[in-house]
Amino acid sequence: MPIKTFRGNIPTGETIKISLATNNGAIGYRLMKFQIMPKQSYQNYEITSKIFKVQPAAANSDVNLSDNTIIAAAFSGLADGKYAGAKTVIMDRDVFNQDIYITAVDNGGSQDTNFYIELDSMTLDINQNTLVTLKDIRNTDSQ
Repeated sequence: MPIKTFRGNIPTGETIKISLATNNGAIGYRLMKFQIMPKQSYQNYEITSKIFKVQPAAANSDVNLSDNTIIAAAFSGLADGKYAGAKTVIMDRDVFNQDIYITAVDNGGSQDTNFYIELDSMTLDINQNTLVTLKDIRNTDSQ
């Protein structure tokens, strides 16, 4: 199946939803690429952005990779040359079949964040569909 791409802008401290869920859950997705950049790259910024399998309670800059609801986390920063253009992206290759949520917080200012994601889409057989759905239910219950 084709690669699906999404891009947009997240106001700092906000969460946006990418609608992926289908009625029968037969389409699965795997994150292939996650990129972020500030709206205005000439100003100081320290952006942390995360992609979740379930809607987080609030957007914040804390990253806990032991949280099984996080699909990816990204950091980008520029502050008076201290870490000019520093970028880090950590992604999970899990398959999911539900909506995802992207958060962004700028600790260095009040920049909005541009994002770009690529998802590999695939048809799930009944066993894969059941497994992925059960994982999603477990993630929702753990919240």
